[in-house]
Amino acid sequence: ELSHVDTWAGRGGFGSKLFQEHGLAAVIYGGTFIDEDFRDRKVADEWFQSRYEKKMSAKALESTTKYRFDPKFETGGTFGVNYTTLAGRMISFNYRSIYMDEQQRLDIHQKLVVDHYLKQFNEETIEPKQQRTCGEACMAVCKKMRGEYKKDYEPYQALGPLAGVFDQRAAEHLTHHADRYGFDSISAGGIVTWLMECLSEGLLSAEELGVSGEPVFRPEGFKVETDSQHNAKIGMELLDAIIHRKGIVDLSKGARKFGRRLAEERGPGVVDPFIYTAFARGGWMVPNQYWTPGVLAPMAIMGKYYMYYGKDFVPPRELGRKCGKRLQQEILLDTLGMCRFHRKWAEDMAPDIMGSLFDMKDPFLTQVKLTATRINSRNAAVFWETGRSMDMVHTFLRRHRDVEGNTDKDLAEWIAYFDRDKTEAARSFWYDIHKGVQDAIAE
Repeated sequence: ELSHVDTWAGRGGFGSKLFQEHGLAAVIYGGTFIDEDFRDRKVADEWFQSRYEKKMSAKALESTTKYRFDPKFETGGTFGVNYTTLAGRMISFNYRSIYMDEQQRLDIHQKLVVDHYLKQFNEETIEPKQQRTCGEACMAVCKKMRGEYKKDYEPYQALGPLAGVFDQRAAEHLTHHADRYGFDSISAGGIVTWLMECLSEGLLSAEELGVSGEPVFRPEGFKVETDSQHNAKIGMELLDAIIHRKGIVDLSKGARKFGRRLAEERGPGVVDPFIYTAFARGGWMVPNQYWTPGVLAPMAIMGKYYMYYGKDFVPPRELGRKCGKRLQQEILLDTLGMCRFHRKWAEDMAPDIMGSLFDMKDPFLTQVKLTATRINSRNAAVFWETGRSMDMVHTFLRRHRDVEGNTDKDLAEWIAYFDRDKTEAARSFWYDIHKGVQDAIAE
């Protein structure tokens, strides 16, 4: 039966394309199918016993701990585990937190997130076990719910702390508003928070953007419930303005071209706070919500996890290689319709399963490699177009030295390069990632 446990796959405007060009507004699926050839779990258990000395269910349970419940953190799901562990790496107020000192970032995380936003989630969702599966018989039960609202980290981050919203009720209203319009919540968050900053800095007026006022866009004296509700209201009005083209708002050709037009009329300062990756003439993507260079990598497909987004410092050439390898591993999972929450075992086991069932292990791996090569051959990524995109990398490097205590020689050299000439250093960093991607694809 239909439920509120939806599963979105809307990054990159697929929903808009399906509707505008094919008249498809939604895909509803379900029902039951039993493969008579694979009803006996003993076959799968034999594979897992041979590889891991565990039954399939035990290995899958171990591999999906984060998404179900992690006893180390007494929470679960991407929302719970990420917000428990991010601390000073959490981004907020349209990425302006990257310019703050570590203590300011820790204060925001503790006072606004741990003591309120995360606390609400744990009390309302984790403790009463309000969680469901996607419909498969899966022990991950990754769909963390409160009534009709499904709580995932990235939507509730991009339309949460990034938008100056740190209260579950406010975030529910804003995120659900974006969902009802069919927006990719992460990209909607990137646009809304950029425009919020422009409002708060007087770069654009409320009248021009068709909204009722300005957001509360600084942590000092922030009132977690009332200011979050106010910011969510402004965010919803901005989403309405996008749909109804109020004032000067016209995203009919995308946010990147809208920003470019604003920059021509008002100067580059108005678009500089907008973080996105650029592709070909008009393509753009708001990055996944992690403060790490990998989410801005020059890949052929961005917005999904076809890149390396670890929190460690990796020299850019090596980062590119990791991104290229990640592209291939994700394609391996996608080809088989495998959920990436099971990637800790599926990436390792899938080729052998293809061999065991169909005697096609090597042809399967060859096709994965060819698919990655063909996708990469159409890579038309464009160098970062805004100052804050470059600053996101620069400040990440500095934090690794100043907060994490990283004394890596390559790290020190890159920081010195950025300090001397940010744009030139960023260009070299970007191209080194690009080279590493080509290295990985060519191997």
